Amino acid sequence: MILTVHTETPYQILMERGSLDCVGTEAAKIFGPGTRAAVVTDSNVGKTYAQRVVSSLNSAGFQARVFSFPAGEEHKRLSVIADMYTAFSEQGLTRSDFVVALGGGVTGDMAGFAAATYLRGIRVLQIPTSLLAQIDSSVGGKTGVDLPEGKNLVGAFHQPSLVLIDPDTLRTLPPLFFADGMGEAIKYGCIRNHTLFSLIARGDITAKRDIEPVIASCVNIKRELVERDELDNGDRMLLNFGHTFGHALEKLHGYQGLTHGEAVGIGMVMISRCSEAAGITEPGTADKIAGVLQAYGLPVSDRSDPQRIAQAARLDKKSRGNSISLVLLRKIGESFLHPLPHEKLGPFMQVLS
Repeated sequence: MILTVHTETPYQILMERGSLDCVGTEAAKIFGPGTRAAVVTDSNVGKTYAQRVVSSLNSAGFQARVFSFPAGEEHKRLSVIADMYTAFSEQGLTRSDFVVALGGGVTGDMAGFAAATYLRGIRVLQIPTSLLAQIDSSVGGKTGVDLPEGKNLVGAFHQPSLVLIDPDTLRTLPPLFFADGMGEAIKYGCIRNHTLFSLIARGDITAKRDIEPVIASCVNIKRELVERDELDNGDRMLLNFGHTFGHALEKLHGYQGLTHGEAVGIGMVMISRCSEAAGITEPGTADKIAGVLQAYGLPVSDRSDPQRIAQAARLDKKSRGNSISLVLLRKIGESFLHPLPHEKLGPFMQVLS
């Protein structure tokens, strides 16, 4: 699969099994000879794939060096970004050089943010190795880090120069993290594509079976929305279905014990129950979503106090002034934005109490 994302600076998304060993060849089509490459990865992915990527880059004439940080959302913070800046400086990166984001969503967000801000912006090549990163976070140029007050509250838009997806990397994912990505895939079916939702609802998608059509469908939806709304002020916000409550749950859990995909899945069920109770969403939608999530071993509820969730959600990035834009469904495959004043968020969630 080859897709072109027509943002202000267009770039391609390439998906092919085994493409991890062709990183150098593909990078050479974009970046000049002798260019330096900083390969940013985490402590888990680095052990598995970093040397393959470095060898491919060096064989193509690049000067590649690895920067590794401890794996986990709890390390998605500004102090680790500062360590990246130091490593980039010691490597001698200039604005002619580039960063390689090798890993999952945390790595892609952080490496992208470091690239966006180092020397006021250097190029970045996204190589997502988790399902969540392949179908969502590696495309569209959103980068960022967490603050104690909330998730991804510091960030920048910085489109990649290339996204290289190798589905073979999913075979080494622990089952929990494959399921984590399926939570985001279910989101795409909910907001835009009933056929995709039905495919996933069979409950038998694996890293070896039928995953390419899922990746391709999700990426194409993301591409379409990014092209229409690159800076996330309109239709692109539909991609945040389940995220308002999901991000709040991650914060309440201290970014530990609940993965992003799990939190988003719970958030999708919660917000659909609320909008069904408000007469907005087709009855039974929340139960359909919950059933598919459970088919992939994902949770569908949380014990956190709904009012604490509402309080945490008010600091979400989708807040504008004294209101927040919720993403709601009319039915599976049809979503829309629903602005809601902050003071009405608690009553909207009353059904969850």
